[in-house]
Amino acid sequence: MAKKYLISSAFPKKGVNMDEVNKVLVRGVEKVLPSKKELADLMRKRKITLYQGFDPSMPSLHLGNFAGLMKLRQFQKLGHKVIFLVGDFTGMIGDPDKKTTRVQLTREQTLKNSEKWKDQVAKVLDLDGVNPAEIKFNSEWNDKITYKELIEITSKFTVQQMLERDLFQKRIKEKIPIHLHEFLYPVTQAIDSIKMVPDGVDLEIGGSDQLFNILAGRELMRAVHHKEKYVLTTKLLVDKNGDKVGKTTGNALFLDSTPENFYGGVMTFPDETIALSFELLTECSLDGIEKAVKKDSLSEKKRLAFEIVKLLWGETSAISAQQSFEKTFQKKSPEFKKEISARKTLAQTISQVIGSVSEAKRLISQGAVDVSGTTIFDPTREITSGEEIKIGKKIFIKVK
Repeated sequence: MAKKYLISSAFPKKGVNMDEVNKVLVRGVEKVLPSKKELADLMRKRKITLYQGFDPSMPSLHLGNFAGLMKLRQFQKLGHKVIFLVGDFTGMIGDPDKKTTRVQLTREQTLKNSEKWKDQVAKVLDLDGVNPAEIKFNSEWNDKITYKELIEITSKFTVQQMLERDLFQKRIKEKIPIHLHEFLYPVTQAIDSIKMVPDGVDLEIGGSDQLFNILAGRELMRAVHHKEKYVLTTKLLVDKNGDKVGKTTGNALFLDSTPENFYGGVMTFPDETIALSFELLTECSLDGIEKAVKKDSLSEKKRLAFEIVKLLWGETSAISAQQSFEKTFQKKSPEFKKEISARKTLAQTISQVIGSVSEAKRLISQGAVDVSGTTIFDPTREITSGEEIKIGKKIFIKVK
């Protein structure tokens, strides 16, 4: 487990380090509403209460959740009150997507999925100490809401507001049904903001793809508590095609993984996401990072993997994971066999194993890569499921 950090027992009495506040409001941040200046001024005056909600649709937190945890960690280290919210009630509805209605989960499923989250959260947030982060479940208040109260809450919104959501617009255009429980999801999530603490929270954090839901909570806060709820959205860790890194089919990274597997997973990140990964997933200085990546992307990716594993499992585990990776992949000893998911091109596919698209292209150009018994020199060759790839003499890959 990562080494604990020191937090003061109370909000600083002799002034606030505004440089640190400004860093928190810039690093990995997409948007702050109503403005960064207003939120910074509030953080200068007093200790704030903030939260981020996490959907228990899987039995482990994943890479995207980790990015959120890192932002909560930054606020906690400044002395602010942090709440990690498990959406066990909203998880039974499921945040709608653009094409299909999500399969609804039972209460038992949401609780089962989140039962090991506390140990994973403790790798990043301090759950003890003088300013402990809290873990809450939104069924605590949503279970108690009467039909009368729900009608009163929904009266604060309009149908037109809900229809502004881009995914609902897409469904209407493509004549895909929108079920009423999906339509109410932003309202249900908004209730968290006004019920979590007596007078409502000060700030909600979420990925930039959650902005619509978060703004619903801001609207409800104004109507119920006549108070501003600040909004901070974080950048999404996506590749150049807009696909979320570390969450693709067969390549998801979860916090219940082993240090070795997590290290290897980070080494599959596309080169163009290395700098952003440092910004979102580490506490490393970002000075000169773009230049360093351009100069030696493989070394920087190894440093990235090391820093992430060190934070989650400690330095000893990070050293061991790096040594394991270097022995298996870079020195190509011992013989290594692996089953991976197909990417569009040969270079993209084998980069999942060796950690770099540029290195994959170099090996292909040197004739070190065979596909189903034939040496391939074209890194853009399309790869399909069922093919076998051999790299050198000792690495064998089965494409699934």
